Amino acid sequence: MTRPARDDGPLDSSDRDRGRPAGSLSPASPASRRRLDRSILGLALPALGALVAEPLLVLVDSAMVGHLGATSLAGLSLASTVLTTLVGLFVFLAYATTATTARLFGAGDRAGGLRAGIDGLWLALLLGAGTAILLGAGGPWLVEALGARGTVADAATAYLRASAPGLPGMLVVLASTGTLRGLLDTRTPFIVATTGAALNAGLNAVLLYGVGMGIAGSGLGTALAQTAMALALARPIVRAARAAGVPLRPHRAGLGTSLGAGLPLLVRTVSLRAAILLTVWAATALGEAPLAAHQVVNSLWAFAAFALDALAVAAQALIGTALGQADAADSAGEASAPPGAGDAPPLAAGAVVRRTVTWGALTGAILGAAMAAASPWLPRLFTSDAGVVGLATPVLLVTASAMPLAGVVYLLDGVLMGAGEGRYLARAGALTLLAYAPLAVAVGHLGAVSRLGDHGLALLWLAFAWVFMGARAATTAPRARAWLT
Repeated sequence: MTRPARDDGPLDSSDRDRGRPAGSLSPASPASRRRLDRSILGLALPALGALVAEPLLVLVDSAMVGHLGATSLAGLSLASTVLTTLVGLFVFLAYATTATTARLFGAGDRAGGLRAGIDGLWLALLLGAGTAILLGAGGPWLVEALGARGTVADAATAYLRASAPGLPGMLVVLASTGTLRGLLDTRTPFIVATTGAALNAGLNAVLLYGVGMGIAGSGLGTALAQTAMALALARPIVRAARAAGVPLRPHRAGLGTSLGAGLPLLVRTVSLRAAILLTVWAATALGEAPLAAHQVVNSLWAFAAFALDALAVAAQALIGTALGQADAADSAGEASAPPGAGDAPPLAAGAVVRRTVTWGALTGAILGAAMAAASPWLPRLFTSDAGVVGLATPVLLVTASAMPLAGVVYLLDGVLMGAGEGRYLARAGALTLLAYAPLAVAVGHLGAVSRLGDHGLALLWLAFAWVFMGARAATTAPRARAWLT
Protein backbone atom coordinates (compact mmCIF):
# COMPACT_ATOMS: atom_id res chain seq x y z
CA MET A 1 0.00 0.00 0.00
CA THR A 2 1.06 3.59 -0.54
CA ARG A 3 1.94 5.40 2.65
CA PRO A 4 -0.31 8.50 2.62
CA ALA A 5 1.23 11.93 2.69
CA ARG A 6 1.00 13.56 6.11
CA ASP A 7 -0.69 16.90 6.43
CA ASP A 8 0.13 17.71 10.04
CA GLY A 9 3.48 19.40 9.56
CA PRO A 10 7.07 18.38 8.77
CA LEU A 11 7.87 14.70 8.91
CA ASP A 12 9.65 13.27 11.90
CA SER A 13 13.04 11.59 11.75
CA SER A 14 11.67 8.08 11.31
CA ASP A 15 9.68 9.20 8.30
CA ARG A 16 12.66 10.99 6.83
CA ASP A 17 14.79 7.90 7.20
CA ARG A 18 12.41 6.10 4.86
CA GLY A 19 13.77 8.24 2.06
CA ARG A 20 17.15 6.46 2.22
CA PRO A 21 16.70 2.71 1.99
CA ALA A 22 19.48 0.45 3.16
CA GLY A 23 21.86 -0.44 0.39
CA SER A 24 21.37 2.77 -1.56
CA LEU A 25 24.38 4.63 -2.80
CA SER A 26 25.60 7.47 -0.62
CA PRO A 27 23.92 10.69 -1.79
CA ALA A 28 27.32 12.38 -1.77
CA SER A 29 29.16 9.77 -3.84
CA PRO A 30 30.15 10.68 -7.42
CA ALA A 31 28.65 7.41 -8.70
CA SER A 32 25.30 8.29 -7.14
CA ARG A 33 25.34 11.79 -8.59
CA ARG A 34 26.24 10.52 -12.06
CA ARG A 35 23.48 7.93 -11.94
CA LEU A 36 20.96 10.51 -10.81
CA ASP A 37 22.09 12.98 -13.46
CA ARG A 38 21.62 10.36 -16.17
CA SER A 39 18.17 9.52 -14.81
CA ILE A 40 17.16 13.18 -14.63
CA LEU A 41 18.28 13.93 -18.17
CA GLY A 42 16.88 10.66 -19.51
CA LEU A 43 13.44 11.63 -18.20
CA ALA A 44 13.58 15.40 -18.70
CA LEU A 45 14.72 15.61 -22.32
CA PRO A 46 11.88 13.53 -23.81
CA ALA A 47 9.44 15.29 -21.44
CA LEU A 48 10.65 18.62 -22.80
CA GLY A 49 9.98 17.45 -26.35
CA ALA A 50 6.45 16.39 -25.42
CA LEU A 51 5.79 19.71 -23.66
CA VAL A 52 6.98 21.70 -26.69
CA ALA A 53 4.84 19.64 -29.08
CA GLU A 54 1.58 20.97 -27.62
CA PRO A 55 2.21 24.69 -28.29
CA LEU A 56 3.50 23.75 -31.74
CA LEU A 57 0.12 22.14 -32.37
CA VAL A 58 -1.57 25.42 -31.37
CA LEU A 59 0.75 27.38 -33.68
CA VAL A 60 -0.15 25.12 -36.61
CA ASP A 61 -3.85 25.62 -35.87
CA SER A 62 -3.40 29.39 -35.73
CA ALA A 63 -1.39 29.56 -38.94
CA MET A 64 -3.88 27.49 -40.93
CA VAL A 65 -6.99 29.18 -39.57
CA GLY A 66 -5.37 32.59 -40.06
CA HIS A 67 -5.50 32.10 -43.81
CA LEU A 68 -9.30 31.90 -43.56
CA GLY A 69 -9.47 35.53 -42.46
CA ALA A 70 -9.46 37.75 -39.39
CA THR A 71 -12.91 36.60 -38.25
CA SER A 72 -11.90 32.94 -38.10
CA LEU A 73 -8.63 33.78 -36.36
CA ALA A 74 -10.44 35.87 -33.74
CA GLY A 75 -12.90 33.02 -33.21
CA LEU A 76 -10.02 30.58 -32.78
CA SER A 77 -8.42 32.87 -30.18
CA LEU A 78 -11.55 32.83 -28.05
CA ALA A 79 -12.31 29.16 -28.54
CA SER A 80 -8.77 27.98 -27.85
CA THR A 81 -8.71 30.05 -24.65
CA VAL A 82 -11.84 28.25 -23.44
CA LEU A 83 -10.54 24.83 -24.49
CA THR A 84 -7.04 25.18 -23.02
CA THR A 85 -8.49 26.52 -19.76
CA LEU A 86 -10.83 23.54 -19.44
CA VAL A 87 -8.11 21.01 -20.22
CA GLY A 88 -5.67 22.85 -17.93
CA LEU A 89 -8.03 22.40 -15.00
CA PHE A 90 -7.75 18.64 -15.43
CA VAL A 91 -3.94 18.52 -15.52
CA PHE A 92 -4.16 16.86 -12.08
CA LEU A 93 -4.92 13.67 -14.01
CA ALA A 94 -1.28 13.62 -15.08
CA TYR A 95 0.21 14.77 -11.78
CA ALA A 96 -1.76 12.41 -9.54
CA THR A 97 -1.19 9.31 -11.67
CA THR A 98 2.54 10.05 -11.92
CA ALA A 99 2.92 10.15 -8.13
CA THR A 100 0.75 7.12 -7.42
CA THR A 101 2.14 4.92 -10.18
CA ALA A 102 5.77 5.82 -9.47
CA ARG A 103 5.46 5.00 -5.78
CA LEU A 104 3.73 1.67 -6.34
CA PHE A 105 6.15 0.75 -9.12
CA GLY A 106 9.11 1.73 -6.94
CA ALA A 107 7.75 -0.50 -4.19
CA GLY A 108 7.73 -3.43 -6.60
CA ASP A 109 3.92 -3.47 -6.87
CA ARG A 110 3.79 -3.29 -10.66
CA ALA A 111 0.25 -4.64 -10.76
CA GLY A 112 -0.87 -2.00 -8.27
CA GLY A 113 0.76 0.75 -10.32
CA LEU A 114 -0.96 -0.47 -13.48
CA ARG A 115 -4.27 -0.75 -11.60
CA ALA A 116 -3.90 2.90 -10.57
CA GLY A 117 -3.12 3.79 -14.17
CA ILE A 118 -6.21 2.00 -15.48
CA ASP A 119 -8.36 3.76 -12.88
CA GLY A 120 -6.85 7.07 -13.98
CA LEU A 121 -7.76 6.32 -17.60
CA TRP A 122 -11.37 5.56 -16.70
CA LEU A 123 -11.62 8.71 -14.59
CA ALA A 124 -10.22 10.77 -17.47
CA LEU A 125 -12.67 9.19 -19.89
CA LEU A 126 -15.66 9.90 -17.65
CA LEU A 127 -14.62 13.48 -16.89
CA GLY A 128 -13.86 14.09 -20.56
CA ALA A 129 -17.24 12.79 -21.70
CA GLY A 130 -19.08 14.95 -19.18
CA THR A 131 -17.07 18.03 -20.06
CA ALA A 132 -17.62 17.43 -23.79
CA ILE A 133 -21.40 17.34 -23.29
CA LEU A 134 -21.33 20.53 -21.25
CA LEU A 135 -19.08 22.29 -23.74
CA GLY A 136 -21.23 21.28 -26.69
CA ALA A 137 -24.34 22.61 -24.97
CA GLY A 138 -22.82 25.65 -23.28
CA GLY A 139 -20.30 26.72 -25.91
CA PRO A 140 -22.40 29.64 -27.22
CA TRP A 141 -22.95 30.95 -23.70
CA LEU A 142 -19.23 30.79 -22.89
CA VAL A 143 -18.36 32.64 -26.09
CA GLU A 144 -20.94 35.32 -25.33
CA ALA A 145 -19.64 35.63 -21.77
CA LEU A 146 -16.21 36.44 -23.22
CA GLY A 147 -17.76 39.34 -25.12
CA ALA A 148 -17.89 37.88 -28.64
CA ARG A 149 -20.73 38.81 -30.94
CA GLY A 150 -21.82 38.23 -34.52
CA THR A 151 -19.60 36.30 -36.91
CA VAL A 152 -16.71 36.04 -34.43
CA ALA A 153 -19.03 34.36 -31.92
CA ASP A 154 -20.29 32.01 -34.64
CA ALA A 155 -16.73 31.03 -35.58
CA ALA A 156 -15.73 30.40 -31.95
CA THR A 157 -18.85 28.31 -31.31
CA ALA A 158 -18.25 26.25 -34.45
CA TYR A 159 -14.70 25.44 -33.31
CA LEU A 160 -15.79 24.52 -29.77
CA ARG A 161 -18.57 22.22 -30.93
CA ALA A 162 -16.32 20.50 -33.46
CA SER A 163 -13.51 20.00 -30.94
CA ALA A 164 -15.73 18.95 -27.99
CA PRO A 165 -15.79 15.23 -28.99
CA GLY A 166 -12.01 15.24 -28.58
CA LEU A 167 -12.14 16.19 -24.90
CA PRO A 168 -12.24 12.58 -23.62
CA GLY A 169 -9.13 11.92 -25.71
CA MET A 170 -7.42 15.05 -24.42
CA LEU A 171 -7.95 14.01 -20.80
CA VAL A 172 -6.95 10.39 -21.47
CA VAL A 173 -3.71 11.78 -22.93
CA LEU A 174 -3.07 13.50 -19.58
CA ALA A 175 -3.80 10.38 -17.51
CA SER A 176 -1.82 8.09 -19.83
CA THR A 177 1.14 10.44 -19.83
CA GLY A 178 1.11 10.54 -16.03
CA THR A 179 1.00 6.76 -15.80
CA LEU A 180 3.89 6.31 -18.23
CA ARG A 181 5.92 8.95 -16.40
CA GLY A 182 5.33 7.03 -13.19
CA LEU A 183 6.74 3.97 -14.93
CA LEU A 184 9.80 6.13 -15.80
CA ASP A 185 8.85 6.28 -19.47
CA THR A 186 8.84 9.78 -20.94
CA ARG A 187 9.99 8.60 -24.37
CA THR A 188 6.61 7.18 -25.42
CA PRO A 189 4.70 10.41 -24.63
CA PHE A 190 7.33 12.33 -26.60
CA ILE A 191 6.96 10.12 -29.67
CA VAL A 192 3.16 10.24 -29.50
CA ALA A 193 3.09 14.02 -28.95
CA THR A 194 5.30 14.77 -31.94
CA THR A 195 3.46 12.28 -34.15
CA GLY A 196 0.15 13.74 -32.99
CA ALA A 197 1.24 17.25 -33.86
CA ALA A 198 2.12 16.12 -37.39
CA LEU A 199 -1.18 14.23 -37.69
CA ASN A 200 -3.08 17.30 -36.53
CA ALA A 201 -1.42 19.43 -39.20
CA GLY A 202 -2.33 16.94 -41.93
CA LEU A 203 -5.93 16.56 -40.78
CA ASN A 204 -6.37 20.32 -40.55
CA ALA A 205 -5.04 20.83 -44.05
CA VAL A 206 -7.51 18.28 -45.44
CA LEU A 207 -10.54 19.41 -43.42
CA LEU A 208 -9.96 23.16 -43.71
CA TYR A 209 -8.91 23.41 -47.34
CA GLY A 210 -9.69 20.07 -48.99
CA VAL A 211 -13.15 19.44 -47.54
CA GLY A 212 -13.85 23.13 -47.00
CA MET A 213 -15.17 22.87 -43.44
CA GLY A 214 -13.62 26.17 -42.39
CA ILE A 215 -12.77 26.75 -38.73
CA ALA A 216 -14.90 23.76 -37.73
CA GLY A 217 -12.46 21.60 -39.69
CA SER A 218 -9.65 22.79 -37.44
CA GLY A 219 -11.65 21.84 -34.35
CA LEU A 220 -12.51 18.42 -35.77
CA GLY A 221 -8.91 17.81 -36.84
CA THR A 222 -7.72 18.57 -33.31
CA ALA A 223 -10.37 16.27 -31.83
CA LEU A 224 -9.37 13.40 -34.14
CA ALA A 225 -5.65 13.90 -33.50
CA GLN A 226 -6.11 13.98 -29.72
CA THR A 227 -8.27 10.84 -29.84
CA ALA A 228 -5.60 9.03 -31.86
CA MET A 229 -2.95 10.17 -29.36
CA ALA A 230 -5.08 8.87 -26.47
CA LEU A 231 -5.40 5.46 -28.10
CA ALA A 232 -1.67 5.31 -28.82
CA LEU A 233 -0.74 6.22 -25.23
CA ALA A 234 -3.33 3.96 -23.59
CA ARG A 235 -2.34 0.94 -25.67
CA PRO A 236 0.96 0.09 -23.88
CA ILE A 237 -0.72 0.59 -20.49
CA VAL A 238 -3.59 -1.73 -21.40
CA ARG A 239 -1.18 -4.28 -22.85
CA ALA A 240 0.97 -4.24 -19.70
CA ALA A 241 -2.13 -4.51 -17.49
CA ARG A 242 -3.32 -7.58 -19.37
CA ALA A 243 0.10 -9.18 -19.09
CA ALA A 244 0.10 -8.54 -15.34
CA GLY A 245 -3.41 -9.93 -14.92
CA VAL A 246 -4.86 -6.54 -13.98
CA PRO A 247 -8.56 -6.27 -14.90
CA LEU A 248 -9.45 -3.48 -17.32
CA ARG A 249 -12.92 -2.73 -15.99
CA PRO A 250 -13.44 0.42 -13.89
CA HIS A 251 -13.00 -0.04 -10.15
CA ARG A 252 -15.20 2.19 -8.00
CA ALA A 253 -12.76 2.44 -5.10
CA GLY A 254 -9.91 3.14 -7.50
CA LEU A 255 -11.87 5.88 -9.25
CA GLY A 256 -12.59 7.45 -5.88
CA THR A 257 -8.93 7.24 -4.89
CA SER A 258 -7.81 8.83 -8.15
CA LEU A 259 -10.36 11.63 -7.80
CA GLY A 260 -9.44 12.16 -4.16
CA ALA A 261 -5.75 12.45 -5.03
CA GLY A 262 -6.49 14.82 -7.89
CA LEU A 263 -8.88 17.30 -6.28
CA PRO A 264 -6.24 19.02 -4.11
CA LEU A 265 -4.09 19.43 -7.21
CA LEU A 266 -7.10 20.95 -8.96
CA VAL A 267 -7.26 23.54 -6.16
CA ARG A 268 -3.57 24.25 -6.67
CA THR A 269 -4.07 24.64 -10.44
CA VAL A 270 -6.98 27.04 -9.90
CA SER A 271 -4.85 29.19 -7.58
CA LEU A 272 -2.06 29.38 -10.17
CA ARG A 273 -4.45 30.27 -12.98
CA ALA A 274 -6.08 32.89 -10.79
CA ALA A 275 -2.67 34.52 -10.27
CA ILE A 276 -2.03 34.50 -14.02
CA LEU A 277 -5.45 36.00 -14.75
CA LEU A 278 -4.88 38.70 -12.13
CA THR A 279 -1.58 39.54 -13.80
CA VAL A 280 -3.27 39.86 -17.20
CA TRP A 281 -6.01 42.01 -15.66
CA ALA A 282 -3.47 44.33 -14.06
CA ALA A 283 -1.46 44.59 -17.30
CA THR A 284 -4.67 45.42 -19.18
CA ALA A 285 -5.42 48.21 -16.72
CA LEU A 286 -1.99 49.71 -17.39
CA GLY A 287 -2.88 50.43 -21.01
CA GLU A 288 -2.43 49.12 -24.53
CA ALA A 289 1.36 49.39 -24.81
CA PRO A 290 2.06 47.83 -21.37
CA LEU A 291 -0.37 45.00 -22.20
CA ALA A 292 1.45 44.34 -25.48
CA ALA A 293 4.80 44.38 -23.65
CA HIS A 294 3.36 42.01 -21.05
CA GLN A 295 2.46 39.57 -23.81
CA VAL A 296 6.07 39.64 -25.01
CA VAL A 297 7.51 39.07 -21.55
CA ASN A 298 4.93 36.44 -20.63
CA SER A 299 5.61 34.50 -23.85
CA LEU A 300 9.33 34.36 -23.06
CA TRP A 301 8.66 33.41 -19.45
CA ALA A 302 6.39 30.57 -20.62
CA PHE A 303 9.02 29.39 -23.09
CA ALA A 304 11.65 29.22 -20.34
CA ALA A 305 9.16 27.38 -18.14
CA PHE A 306 9.14 24.42 -20.56
CA ALA A 307 12.67 23.46 -19.57
CA LEU A 308 11.87 23.82 -15.88
CA ASP A 309 8.62 21.85 -16.27
CA ALA A 310 10.53 19.02 -17.93
CA LEU A 311 12.90 18.83 -14.96
CA ALA A 312 9.90 18.88 -12.61
CA VAL A 313 8.49 15.86 -14.45
CA ALA A 314 11.74 14.00 -13.76
CA ALA A 315 11.56 15.03 -10.10
CA GLN A 316 7.98 13.73 -9.78
CA ALA A 317 8.82 10.34 -11.21
CA LEU A 318 12.12 9.86 -9.37
CA ILE A 319 10.92 10.94 -5.93
CA GLY A 320 7.86 8.71 -6.24
CA THR A 321 10.05 5.77 -7.22
CA ALA A 322 12.51 6.45 -4.38
CA LEU A 323 9.76 6.60 -1.77
CA GLY A 324 8.19 3.44 -3.12
CA GLN A 325 11.52 1.62 -2.87
CA ALA A 326 11.89 2.90 0.68
CA ASP A 327 8.40 1.69 1.61
CA ALA A 328 9.17 -1.78 0.24
CA ALA A 329 12.56 -1.92 1.99
CA ASP A 330 10.93 -0.96 5.29
CA SER A 331 8.19 -3.57 4.89
CA ALA A 332 10.47 -6.40 3.80
CA GLY A 333 13.50 -5.46 5.85
CA GLU A 334 15.68 -6.05 2.80
CA ALA A 335 18.59 -4.04 1.48
CA SER A 336 17.99 -4.60 -2.21
CA ALA A 337 15.63 -2.88 -4.57
CA PRO A 338 12.25 -4.66 -4.76
CA PRO A 339 11.26 -6.64 -7.86
CA GLY A 340 9.93 -4.48 -10.64
CA ALA A 341 11.83 -1.38 -9.64
CA GLY A 342 14.73 -2.08 -11.96
CA ASP A 343 18.22 -3.50 -11.54
CA ALA A 344 19.89 -0.25 -10.44
CA PRO A 345 20.59 0.37 -6.74
CA PRO A 346 17.63 1.95 -4.94
CA LEU A 347 17.31 5.71 -5.07
CA ALA A 348 17.62 7.84 -1.95
CA ALA A 349 14.84 10.40 -1.70
CA GLY A 350 17.12 12.99 -0.13
CA ALA A 351 19.60 12.64 -2.96
CA VAL A 352 16.81 13.01 -5.52
CA VAL A 353 15.58 16.19 -3.84
CA ARG A 354 19.04 17.75 -3.65
CA ARG A 355 20.05 16.86 -7.17
CA THR A 356 16.83 17.81 -8.94
CA VAL A 357 16.56 21.14 -7.10
CA THR A 358 20.19 21.84 -7.96
CA TRP A 359 19.41 21.15 -11.61
CA GLY A 360 16.46 23.53 -11.37
CA ALA A 361 18.53 26.35 -9.89
CA LEU A 362 21.36 25.92 -12.42
CA THR A 363 18.99 25.70 -15.38
CA GLY A 364 17.16 28.78 -14.13
CA ALA A 365 20.44 30.64 -13.80
CA ILE A 366 21.47 29.75 -17.35
CA LEU A 367 18.07 30.76 -18.74
CA GLY A 368 18.15 33.99 -16.74
CA ALA A 369 21.62 34.91 -17.95
CA ALA A 370 20.62 34.25 -21.56
CA MET A 371 17.42 36.28 -21.17
CA ALA A 372 19.26 39.21 -19.60
CA ALA A 373 21.98 39.22 -22.28
CA ALA A 374 19.41 39.12 -25.10
CA SER A 375 16.89 41.50 -23.49
CA PRO A 376 17.66 44.42 -25.86
CA TRP A 377 16.87 42.24 -28.89
CA LEU A 378 14.27 39.68 -27.79
CA PRO A 379 11.27 42.08 -27.86
CA ARG A 380 12.07 42.93 -31.49
CA LEU A 381 11.24 39.34 -32.43
CA PHE A 382 7.66 40.09 -31.43
CA THR A 383 7.13 43.71 -32.42
CA SER A 384 8.64 46.68 -34.21
CA ASP A 385 6.78 49.17 -32.00
CA ALA A 386 9.46 51.22 -30.23
CA GLY A 387 7.20 51.95 -27.26
CA VAL A 388 6.48 48.29 -26.63
CA VAL A 389 10.16 47.36 -27.02
CA GLY A 390 11.12 50.11 -24.60
CA LEU A 391 8.69 48.82 -21.97
CA ALA A 392 9.52 45.14 -22.42
CA THR A 393 13.32 45.40 -22.26
CA PRO A 394 13.73 46.45 -18.59
CA VAL A 395 10.96 44.06 -17.53
CA LEU A 396 12.90 41.20 -19.09
CA LEU A 397 15.78 42.05 -16.78
CA VAL A 398 13.41 41.71 -13.83
CA THR A 399 12.20 38.30 -14.99
CA ALA A 400 15.75 37.19 -15.81
CA SER A 401 16.87 37.97 -12.27
CA ALA A 402 14.15 35.69 -10.88
CA MET A 403 14.80 32.71 -13.16
CA PRO A 404 17.02 30.82 -10.66
CA LEU A 405 14.27 31.23 -8.05
CA ALA A 406 11.71 30.00 -10.57
CA GLY A 407 13.89 26.96 -11.28
CA VAL A 408 13.89 26.05 -7.60
CA VAL A 409 10.12 26.62 -7.29
CA TYR A 410 9.26 24.40 -10.26
CA LEU A 411 11.44 21.58 -8.94
CA LEU A 412 10.09 21.88 -5.41
CA ASP A 413 6.60 21.54 -6.86
CA GLY A 414 7.72 18.44 -8.75
CA VAL A 415 9.22 16.91 -5.61
CA LEU A 416 6.08 17.45 -3.55
CA MET A 417 3.78 16.18 -6.30
CA GLY A 418 5.88 13.04 -6.59
CA ALA A 419 5.71 12.62 -2.82
CA GLY A 420 1.92 12.77 -2.92
CA GLU A 421 1.71 16.08 -1.06
CA GLY A 422 -1.33 17.31 -2.98
CA ARG A 423 -3.22 18.62 0.04
CA TYR A 424 -0.23 20.59 1.22
CA LEU A 425 0.24 22.08 -2.25
CA ALA A 426 -3.42 23.11 -2.31
CA ARG A 427 -3.04 25.01 0.96
CA ALA A 428 0.26 26.50 -0.15
CA GLY A 429 -1.33 27.65 -3.43
CA ALA A 430 -4.09 29.47 -1.57
CA LEU A 431 -1.56 31.19 0.69
CA THR A 432 0.65 32.34 -2.17
CA LEU A 433 -2.35 33.72 -4.03
CA LEU A 434 -3.33 35.70 -0.94
CA ALA A 435 0.18 37.12 -0.75
CA TYR A 436 0.26 38.16 -4.41
CA ALA A 437 -3.30 39.24 -5.17
CA PRO A 438 -3.25 42.55 -3.23
CA LEU A 439 -0.09 43.64 -5.04
CA ALA A 440 -1.50 42.82 -8.49
CA VAL A 441 -4.74 44.62 -7.68
CA ALA A 442 -2.85 47.64 -6.39
CA VAL A 443 -0.70 47.86 -9.52
CA GLY A 444 -3.75 47.54 -11.73
CA HIS A 445 -5.69 50.18 -9.80
CA LEU A 446 -2.84 52.69 -9.64
CA GLY A 447 -2.03 52.06 -13.30
CA ALA A 448 -5.62 52.74 -14.29
CA VAL A 449 -5.43 56.20 -12.76
CA SER A 450 -2.01 56.90 -14.35
CA ARG A 451 -0.02 57.04 -11.13
CA LEU A 452 2.66 54.56 -12.12
CA GLY A 453 3.69 55.88 -15.51
CA ASP A 454 6.10 53.66 -17.42
CA HIS A 455 7.08 51.78 -14.26
CA GLY A 456 3.79 49.94 -13.82
CA LEU A 457 4.67 46.84 -15.83
CA ALA A 458 8.07 46.50 -14.15
CA LEU A 459 6.39 46.71 -10.73
CA LEU A 460 3.81 44.12 -11.78
CA TRP A 461 6.46 41.66 -12.89
CA LEU A 462 8.56 42.40 -9.81
CA ALA A 463 5.54 41.33 -7.76
CA PHE A 464 4.89 38.23 -9.88
CA ALA A 465 8.47 37.04 -10.42
CA TRP A 466 9.78 37.76 -6.93
CA VAL A 467 6.85 38.03 -4.50
CA PHE A 468 4.59 35.35 -5.98
CA MET A 469 7.41 32.95 -6.84
CA GLY A 470 9.15 33.77 -3.56
CA ALA A 471 5.98 32.94 -1.64
CA ARG A 472 5.76 29.64 -3.49
CA ALA A 473 9.35 28.84 -2.53
CA ALA A 474 8.76 29.85 1.09
CA THR A 475 5.76 27.55 1.41
CA THR A 476 7.15 24.52 -0.44
CA ALA A 477 10.81 24.49 0.65
CA PRO A 478 10.17 23.56 4.32
CA ARG A 479 7.98 20.66 3.27
CA ALA A 480 10.49 19.40 0.72
CA ARG A 481 13.31 19.76 3.25
CA ALA A 482 11.71 16.99 5.31
CA TRP A 483 12.90 14.52 2.67
CA LEU A 484 16.52 15.67 2.72
CA THR A 485 17.87 13.75 5.68
